[in-house]
Amino acid sequence: MLPAGAWHPPPVPSCRPSPGTGEICGQSLRDHSVGEDPRAARTGQRQNRGMRTRLGCLSHKSDSYNDFTAILPDKPNRALKLSTEEASRWADSFDVLLSHKYGLAAFRAFLKTEFSEENLEFWLACEDFKKTRSAAKLASKAQRIFEEFIDVQAPREVNIDFQTRELTRRNMQEPSLSCFDQAQGKVHSLMEKDSYPRFLRSKIYTDLLSQTQRRLS
Repeated sequence: MLPAGAWHPPPVPSCRPSPGTGEICGQSLRDHSVGEDPRAARTGQRQNRGMRTRLGCLSHKSDSYNDFTAILPDKPNRALKLSTEEASRWADSFDVLLSHKYGLAAFRAFLKTEFSEENLEFWLACEDFKKTRSAAKLASKAQRIFEEFIDVQAPREVNIDFQTRELTRRNMQEPSLSCFDQAQGKVHSLMEKDSYPRFLRSKIYTDLLSQTQRRLS
């Protein structure tokens, strides 16, 4: 038997990393999970990164006919009723494209690939605003459009010049059905001169034409 006071409990291992070793409680910081094989962990991390990469690529592959049919205003198979003649007329003018239900959907799909769909959404919001018949709703609808598309650092700010923005801001003091006319005209002109020609050369449009032509052959 040990004399009284001669026994002391063994020291508790420190959980602080040892200097220069990067180990905690005798275990590597990279391998602190109980029973985990570090090689398996690294393999899992690589697989997760690979999956994220593949998903990221898929999320950007929206410039295709299949993705266009997925966002048509009706069921996707309704696109099969679109004739080559109808789709070809979209190249006649920008307004012909905007006036066609499927043309509008195809153009929106294209703008999404360029991250500029706010221009079309603003134009459509203005078209809807001009149909407002309630004087009580006019001011509130105008304010929502201004805050969403026109104001500086608006969440979906459209590309207009300073003078047009300030004119629209002054129009907001006494909103009318024409308070967005100049801004809407600028955005329409921008899409017509810039986005529309690229849309006609895009894979979305050329694939759509090919689909309708193959049905006739």
